[in-house]
Amino acid sequence: MTSTVPVPTLISQSVLLDDDAVRILDRRVFPFERTWVTCRDHEDVARAIEDMVTQSSGPLFAAAAGMALAARDADRLATVEQRRELMAGAGRRLVSTRPTNNQIRDVVAELLEVTETALAAGERLAPVVEHSALDAGHRYLARSRALGEHAAPLIPDGATVLTHCWAESYLTETVAAVLRSGKRIDAICTETRPYLQGARLTAESLAEMGVPTRLITDGMAAHLMSRGEVTAFVTAADRVTMDGHVVNKIGTLQIAVSAHTFGVPYVALVQAPDRQAPDAASVELENRDGDEVLHCLGRRTASTRVAGLYPAFDITPPRFVSAVVTDRGRFSPHDMASYHNDPAEVQR
Repeated sequence: MTSTVPVPTLISQSVLLDDDAVRILDRRVFPFERTWVTCRDHEDVARAIEDMVTQSSGPLFAAAAGMALAARDADRLATVEQRRELMAGAGRRLVSTRPTNNQIRDVVAELLEVTETALAAGERLAPVVEHSALDAGHRYLARSRALGEHAAPLIPDGATVLTHCWAESYLTETVAAVLRSGKRIDAICTETRPYLQGARLTAESLAEMGVPTRLITDGMAAHLMSRGEVTAFVTAADRVTMDGHVVNKIGTLQIAVSAHTFGVPYVALVQAPDRQAPDAASVELENRDGDEVLHCLGRRTASTRVAGLYPAFDITPPRFVSAVVTDRGRFSPHDMASYHNDPAEVQR
């Protein structure tokens, strides 16, 4: 049995809330450079999220820290209504940055509730909001650990696990639980164009954890599955709807369809299905600037005669999903409503 598993750099060091600023590890250049983007107010944080300085669940931590900065600014204002308006405006701005993943929405809503309680009690906002922001981050990591424990039994000893994009602690906690159980696995990571999160973030993190890791381009997955070289396809989900649709990084759908075709189970990891998303039509899918597709690592890859198109997310129907694993257990994608039952009744 493995007693300890290294914690990847991207999990242990991501967003720092300092006395004078928020500092965000720049994932656009990691692992080649380990540099930090300094944000002095919530608007700086919002721009950093929009500019892809941080990705996957990083925006949750960044948005929480951005609300803490807003609370510091609000405490300098004269009236309760001014403080309330500043916090509400900061929340709207941060939520608007990445609309598809609901983590920013949920943490901002939580911190605005804390704000209202503090305002009603006549308390300073900064200490209360900062404490709640840090607590939200700790709870996210704890729930990710629970998710990983539930997902690990689905990964057999000796498996070759295919991943797509950067699943952050959902994936690393799953892998850590697999390794602690004494099993050994290999990983194959897609590059994940256009930002290469799979190549730079996922592959590096899994390699740090001691997992033999290989890299493929996004178009190679179906071929490897057809040859029996993939045991399981595992990704995070930016959102799972209540009717079992998995919303994730663009490219997930085509790999899930290939997995279904070749009998490879697709396991989607998410802390909880989104009660506010009854179906796929209720999820806003982010479309990013097509110019981003025309560049790779800062260099243009097509001529100026060519335009780019960048739908950032796709939706995988539940028929292509083998299981959705949450912090409460494993579920069929056709039974997401059971997540919200009494936790004691949830499949463990």
